[in-house]
Amino acid sequence: MASRTARRLRETVPQTKTILLTMHTDEPYVLAALHAGAVGYVVKTQAAADLVQAIHTVVQGAIYLSPWVTTAVVQAYVRGTPLPRDPLTSREREVVQRIAEGQTTKEIAADLGLGVKTVESHRINLMRKLDIHETATLVRYAIRRGLTAA
Repeated sequence: MASRTARRLRETVPQTKTILLTMHTDEPYVLAALHAGAVGYVVKTQAAADLVQAIHTVVQGAIYLSPWVTTAVVQAYVRGTPLPRDPLTSREREVVQRIAEGQTTKEIAADLGLGVKTVESHRINLMRKLDIHETATLVRYAIRRGLTAA
């Protein structure tokens, strides 16, 4: 979810410098956030110590990473780890997010201004793409990818 927000901010207000405050320290989350346009990544457990420094660093035009994630980013770079590719379209991500938040197909259709059959098609397509066969696994996927909170 944070990466999606960073991406939207970059697209709508490109001059905005985004600093994410997050609990995630795993490499895929950090790489996705940086790829989405975040220029600061602060781990919540270090927020008191890092947040002011992150703001100063980003204002000066540099990128700030909490020390907790710097090692993961450098190791990913050295290994040549490709950025995680999101197999879903933006609409499919919206549908996954709403499913994970417990909305029904009718509620999703109404929120997104789509027909019920269209939402069902998106659900079928995204589950096929992800090779997921039950809603519980889809919810876990959404949480891992940061599309919704646990």
